[in-house]
Amino acid sequence: PGPGGRGRAAMAQTVEDWYREMPVITRTYLTLSFLTTAGCALEFISPFTVYFNYRLIVYKGQLWRLFTNFLFFGSLNLDFVFHMFFLSRYCRLLEEGSFRGRTADFLYMLLFGATLLTLIAPFVNIQFLGTSLTFMMVYVWGRRHHHVQMSFLGLFNFTAPYLPWVLLLFSMMLGSSPLVDLLGMAAGHIYYFLEDVYPAMTGRRFLKTPGIIRALFPPEA
Repeated sequence: PGPGGRGRAAMAQTVEDWYREMPVITRTYLTLSFLTTAGCALEFISPFTVYFNYRLIVYKGQLWRLFTNFLFFGSLNLDFVFHMFFLSRYCRLLEEGSFRGRTADFLYMLLFGATLLTLIAPFVNIQFLGTSLTFMMVYVWGRRHHHVQMSFLGLFNFTAPYLPWVLLLFSMMLGSSPLVDLLGMAAGHIYYFLEDVYPAMTGRRFLKTPGIIRALFPPEA
C-alpha cells in the first residue's frame, strides 16, 4: 500500500489501541452511549423508547428507561463529540486515578449518582440524564485534583475544581440550559461530601459499596 494507505491503517490501529486500553467501566459506558445515540440517529431506535418518563416506568413497567436515558446524547453533531470526549476523558481519569484497582467502588459511584439524578428528574422535567452524570464525574475529578492547573482555550487559567463552572458558563454561552449541568454538579458535590469530606470529619463512612458489586469486580492487588 502507498503512504496514504499506511497512514490510514496506522490511524485505525491507534484508535483501536486507545479503545482497548480503556478501563472496563469507561469502555462499556462509552460504547453503549455511542451505540444508543447512533442507533437513534440512524433510526434503528426511537428516542421516544429510551427517554426518562416517570409515568411509563411506574405505571407501564418500562423499567429499561431508568437505564437507557443515561445513554442518549442527542444528534450526531459537534455537541455529541464534545460530550463523548468529556465522558471518555473524565470517566477514564477517575477509573484509572483515584479509583484504580477499585472498579466496584467506581461503578457504585456511578450508580449512586444515577440514583440521585433519577430521583430528581421527575421534578425538573429532564428526559435524558447522561450529560448530568458526565458533569458529576467532572466535578468529582476536579475536587480530588484541586492543585491541577488548567486552561480554557488558552484565554485564561484556573484550577481543576473550577472546571465544571467554566464548562457551565461555556454551555450557557452556546444557549444551553444550565439545569442539566447544575444537577450533575449537585450530585457530584453530594457524593464528594459523603465519600471524602464526611469520613475525614467523623471517621465514619456513609457510602459502602454493596457486596454484590464487589463480587462482580473484586479489588485488584
